Amino acid sequence: MTDREGDKDIMETLDDTEIELIRATVRKVLADNVKPGDAGKWDAESIYPGHILEELNALGLCGLTIPEEYGGAGRNIPAALAVVEELSRCSLALAVPYIMSTFYGGMNIEECGSPQQKEELLPRFATGELKLAFAVTEPDIGADVAGVLTTAKREGQEIVINGSKRFITGANIADYLYTIVRSGAPGDRYKNLSIILIPRTATGVHIEKIESLGMRGGAYTTDVVFDNVRLAPELIVGGEAGWNNGWSMMAGPGLDVERLEVAATALGLASAAVDEAWEYSQTRKQFGVPICSHQSIRHTLADAQTDLMASRLLLTHAAQVAQKGRLCRTESAMAKLFVCERAKKIILDCQMVFGAYGCVREYNMERYVRDILILPIAGGSSAIQRNNIASSMGLPKK
Repeated sequence: MTDREGDKDIMETLDDTEIELIRATVRKVLADNVKPGDAGKWDAESIYPGHILEELNALGLCGLTIPEEYGGAGRNIPAALAVVEELSRCSLALAVPYIMSTFYGGMNIEECGSPQQKEELLPRFATGELKLAFAVTEPDIGADVAGVLTTAKREGQEIVINGSKRFITGANIADYLYTIVRSGAPGDRYKNLSIILIPRTATGVHIEKIESLGMRGGAYTTDVVFDNVRLAPELIVGGEAGWNNGWSMMAGPGLDVERLEVAATALGLASAAVDEAWEYSQTRKQFGVPICSHQSIRHTLADAQTDLMASRLLLTHAAQVAQKGRLCRTESAMAKLFVCERAKKIILDCQMVFGAYGCVREYNMERYVRDILILPIAGGSSAIQRNNIASSMGLPKK
């Protein structure tokens, strides 16, 4: 992980003093604890780097989305996104579990949970003890979230859940699955959805690993099946008031910030790729000179730095809007779209700087390529973000 002076100047321009300190702290923990080759091993062997996450959790970083009254550090979305970026520069095996506690857990329960759920769960999310997996996508349901087929029915004092979810990241390490279900009549679209906190260890929950292209650390991609899972109504997110009210929770501020954490992940990967390509271009020689002497390489890296700066500015702006508590559907969709698409281009271009070496496990670049290809799809595809932008800015369909 390099730290060029230009990068430092950029960070100091965009970050306040607290965020600068948080970035420096995360980088030091990683420098002290991550050995060369660790990230590649976590990826290849689906290893959960728990000892490093414990070091990070001890710093209180998971509390950056949680109010102080629940043991958090107070809501600081730009700072939490900075942590996601720094962890992603190192490995998604670190970034994904952090997101599961801080964003999926802390932010969603703080915004949507019942008073009892907040009291019981938020202090444990703030310490990183608990993790939440987002269980939305199904085998036949992707962007059309309101069309989910997994059902929840009331039977006496129990809720009975049946159905399946697909492409659920981290279900294997989650304490709860934040699961959107159809709880009302099939025709009552948008008014028939609820969100249930389903314990991973509940009877009838079956989790199976999906072998995927990227994001292959310990919090891997899974299929989840719910077979007559019986739960107490206390696990309805928001309590009884949340029954058949799941759509408003899904479409609220938490979804906006989910787009931003995906963008921050992409930005971290792209930053790492640019750092490594920049350095490699100065040590690799062809035709008797370092390849950074050749104009095509110089232009590639100059474009990458420019796209990286533009991505950082857009993400920073969206994060600041979210921090103010304002609706940021447009800004978050723009950031998610632009950063993920530009990060993909940056990384693929950096891979070309490495040539054939960018395609072998000996170098990190091939892992960056595999990881980034997922992110323009995760959290709402680029096509969906374009729809969101056009709709939120009032562009008529007819």
